[in-house]
Amino acid sequence: MRTLRDIKCGETVSVVKLHGEGAVKRRMMDMGITKGTAIFVRKVAPLGDPVEVTVRGYELSLRKADAGMVEVG
Repeated sequence: MRTLRDIKCGETVSVVKLHGEGAVKRRMMDMGITKGTAIFVRKVAPLGDPVEVTVRGYELSLRKADAGMVEVG
């Protein structure tokens, strides 16, 4: 299982599944991260936290823990 946390800078992937429970999963979906959505990884901080991605035409920064909940393919 590959997650958004494992993706290198400059790659584009699509969301396969969102893991997580309740409010955390809902927040991710509200930010536009839903099944089938394309995500482009723009930048990764030196220590890997946060990860800056482009989703649905806007830039979004995600914590490493949150990025680990997004299964990609």
